[in-house]
Amino acid sequence: MEKLKTEFRDKQLFVNLFGKEVYAVGGFVRDLIKGTPSEDVDILILNHPLDLIIKKLEPYGKVDLVGKSFGIIKFTIKGKTYDVALPRKDAPKGGGIKGHKDFIISADPHLPIEKDLERRDFRCNSMALRLSDGTLIDPFNGVKDTKAKIISLTNPRAFPDDPLRVLRVARFSSILNFSIDPDVYEIAKDIDLAGLSAERINEELFRLLLLSPLPSYGLEEMFKLGILEQLFPELYSLSLSIQDSLFHPEKDEFGHHTVWHHTKLTVDQAKRLAELARLRQGKKLALLLAALYHDVGKPDTARWEFKRGRMVITNNGHDVESEKITKKIFNRFKIFSWNGYNLRKMVLILIKTHHRASELWQNRKSVTKKAFNRLAADVNGEIELLVFLDAADRWGRKKKLIQELDKQGKWLLRKFEELNVSKETIKPLIMGRELLKLGVPPGPLMGKILKKLYKLQLDNEFETKSQGLEIARRLIKEEK
Repeated sequence: MEKLKTEFRDKQLFVNLFGKEVYAVGGFVRDLIKGTPSEDVDILILNHPLDLIIKKLEPYGKVDLVGKSFGIIKFTIKGKTYDVALPRKDAPKGGGIKGHKDFIISADPHLPIEKDLERRDFRCNSMALRLSDGTLIDPFNGVKDTKAKIISLTNPRAFPDDPLRVLRVARFSSILNFSIDPDVYEIAKDIDLAGLSAERINEELFRLLLLSPLPSYGLEEMFKLGILEQLFPELYSLSLSIQDSLFHPEKDEFGHHTVWHHTKLTVDQAKRLAELARLRQGKKLALLLAALYHDVGKPDTARWEFKRGRMVITNNGHDVESEKITKKIFNRFKIFSWNGYNLRKMVLILIKTHHRASELWQNRKSVTKKAFNRLAADVNGEIELLVFLDAADRWGRKKKLIQELDKQGKWLLRKFEELNVSKETIKPLIMGRELLKLGVPPGPLMGKILKKLYKLQLDNEFETKSQGLEIARRLIKEEK
C-alpha cells in the first residue's frame, strides 16, 4: 500500500490515544495528494464506541455532542476544531419528496473503513490516511482522479438518491478547478432537484461563490448540469437573452453575446475586487450575489430600438426590474440575514442602484454634493460596495481579471471622500427627540417634518444640528 507523509498540529495526540485505528479522511487526503495541504482535518476512528472516544478526548479539550446521534462529534483543542466520526453507512428509507429519498445514517465502530468510504460522493474524496504510519486507503482510485483533476462518482447507483450531490459536483469542480466526468452529466439530467430545501441550496451556492477562485467555473457547471433550469429559472433565462454586441463585446466560446456570459464575468470581477479590498465575508457575499442577480431583469426589459442609424438592444429600467425579481428569488429561498449580516437588504439595494455610480461619473463636470449625499443615503452608506459592483459590471465585458480599481472607481471613492460624504455624515442630524423638545408630539406630523428635514440635510441645506433646529422651528411654524 502507498504511504504518505503528513503532519498537523494534533496528529500525535490522536495517534497516542487511538493507535492504528485513527485516520484522516476526505478532503484533507485529497489536498495532500494535490500538493496543497489543508489545515482542516476530518478524523475517522475505527473499533471504538463513541462514548469511549469521548472519554478519551475530554481530558484534552472540549467535546461538542451536537452530532452524536449520527456518529459524529466536534473536538476543540487550543482553538482548533476537528470533526471526529465513527464509520457510517447510509440507507435510503424512501418516501421523500418527488423521488428524493430520505436517509437513515447509521454509525458502526466495527464497520470496515472501505464501507465508510463507499458512502462518500466522489472518488477524490473517498480516501483515508492512517495517521500512525501514513498508509493510504484508496479502494476507489481517488489518487488517480485527483492527479487527473477530475470528479467522478464513487457509487453511480447511489448518486441519484441524494440530489444535493448534483450541486456538490458544481461546487467541488469550481473550488478545485477539476473537470467533471461526462457520465455525471448523463446521470444528473434525470435527477429531480425539487425536493431540496432552500437551506441546502443556499449553502452550496454561497460556498461556491465564496470559496471558488473563479465562481464563473462553477456557475457554468450549474448551467450544464441542469441546476439553473430546475432551481434558478431567472438565471437560466439570461442564457437565452442576447445583448448588443457593440456595447457588450464579450462572448462565450461559441460566440454568443448572452446576459449569462456577462453575468459570469461580472461575478469573477466582483470576487477579485472583494479580495483586493479584503472585505469581510458578509459584505463579500452581498457583493457576489448582487453581481449574480444584477441583470436578471434584462430578459423582461429587452427591446429593439432604432438609434444612431442602427437597431440596438436596450434594457431600460432593468435595474428596478432586477431588484423586483431578486426579491422574489430571495423570498423563494428564504434569504434574509447571514451570519448576522443583513444580506437581503444590502443585495437588493446594490442591484437597484447599480447604475447610479456610473451616472455620477458621466456627469462629473456638473454633479453636486447633493447627488453624492442622496446616493450614499440610498445605499445605507455602503459606498465602497456600490463602487465595486459598478466596476465589476463594467469589467464584466472582459475575461482578464481586474488588477486594481480602475480610474472611474478611484475617482468615485476619492470624490466621496473629498466631499466628506460617508456612512457617518449621512446620519440624520435631527431626530424625534429634538422635535419633542420643540413641542411636536409623536405621530404623522413628526414623521412628516423629520422626512422633510432629512431631505434638506441631504440637499446640503444645513450641515450642523443647530442649523437643522432653526429650519425645524420654521417648518413647525409653517405646519401650525
